[in-house]
Amino acid sequence: MSIAFVPGSFDPMHLGHLDVVDQALEVFGAVVVGVLHNPSKPSGLFTPDERVALAEQTVGDRQNVTVGAFSGLAVQAAAAAGADIIVKGLRTTNDFDIEQQMAHNNVALTGIRTVFVPCRPDLAYISSRFIREISSQGVSIDHMVVPAVSAALSTKHGEVNS
Repeated sequence: MSIAFVPGSFDPMHLGHLDVVDQALEVFGAVVVGVLHNPSKPSGLFTPDERVALAEQTVGDRQNVTVGAFSGLAVQAAAAAGADIIVKGLRTTNDFDIEQQMAHNNVALTGIRTVFVPCRPDLAYISSRFIREISSQGVSIDHMVVPAVSAALSTKHGEVNS
């Protein structure tokens, strides 16, 4: 069985990310969602543990999907997870330009290839940064995330604004 690795910071995970997971699951036998944490980058809104918990709630009870926390390079995390392939979602041609270079580097480093999947047109505008920004202003993001993520954002913004 092939194992696909879907990496990201997932701060927070949203329906666009979930679509990538679902597409990967249709093609490969199993999916590992790799919640990546880079200690040298500024921390996001959610802690790594919170992001893992929210990713687990987002993928729900899908068969053959697991969620794990990883640090370092995505390709190293994919290898550690036993993945055969990395799956990345693309929203725009800019995404492709950035991801293609990383894909070439990943093959050179480990031999693990990257497969790109297009996002659904109705999800193309969604990004974690956009969700964090508009939810901090009290705008509903319920159509972009699962209920657990929406609730966590409301709680987090309440803590930040207190």
